[in-house]
Amino acid sequence: MDWLQALWLGILQGLSEYLPISSSGHLEILKQLLGVDVDPDASLQFSVMLHVATVLSTIVVLWREFAPLCKSFFTFKNDDNTRYVLKILLSCIPVAIVGFAFKKDIERLFDGNLTVVGICLCVTAALLAFSYFFRTSPLTARTYKPRDITWLDALVIGIAQAVAVLPGLSRSGATIATGVAIGDKREKVAQFSFFMVIIPILGEALLDVKDMLFPEAGEQAAQASIGIVPLIVGFLAAFIFGCLACKWMINLVKKGKLVWFAVYCLAVGIICLIF
Repeated sequence: MDWLQALWLGILQGLSEYLPISSSGHLEILKQLLGVDVDPDASLQFSVMLHVATVLSTIVVLWREFAPLCKSFFTFKNDDNTRYVLKILLSCIPVAIVGFAFKKDIERLFDGNLTVVGICLCVTAALLAFSYFFRTSPLTARTYKPRDITWLDALVIGIAQAVAVLPGLSRSGATIATGVAIGDKREKVAQFSFFMVIIPILGEALLDVKDMLFPEAGEQAAQASIGIVPLIVGFLAAFIFGCLACKWMINLVKKGKLVWFAVYCLAVGIICLIF
């Protein structure tokens, strides 16, 4: 992988992490188009680096909301902010279980398997369409009263995030669509969705650092197959475009215009299945 390929992948990651179109699925598609051929372990490490960049962009964009949460939680205040953080921690339990139990199986899916990507993009389209038509249909519109995220809602949204580890199944799309479908406020769901991914990604990054510091047999070649320059270029590109996409996505969720992404995901998913 050269620096130009890393640049394009970083830009795509920054944009697609927040838009409900699956960053992992689009990264696999772009790798095929660019002819990127690296070891699966090295590819996963590069993807983790891009995800860390977008996590940092989340913190930067939502700093006014993020700082009070940290202050209340780490000073053990019994207030709404602390309870909000605890709900985030609760939502992370399902994805942690999936990550520890099926880590190797999941990694094997991130290896140019466009069939899986295509199927999962179609599922993403179905989720987005369902959340839109379910809340705008005459049968539910009259009784729909958006609420703040409850403890049970946090767990259900966390399960959606755990399922969305599959490449092509949008994490933000699955979590936001699930939250909207069960009756949560759109803007609250978007913010919760962006915050809840911080812990799993940083946890995965720490595990990756551990593997680099204490590599097993055969892992040295995989680490050397990318290089430091592409990693830095990809990281900066993902961070910059992640900041832009995060602000855009929050506004889109408030306006409830995610249904158009369902059309896009369906079209891309069908193309992946055909080719």
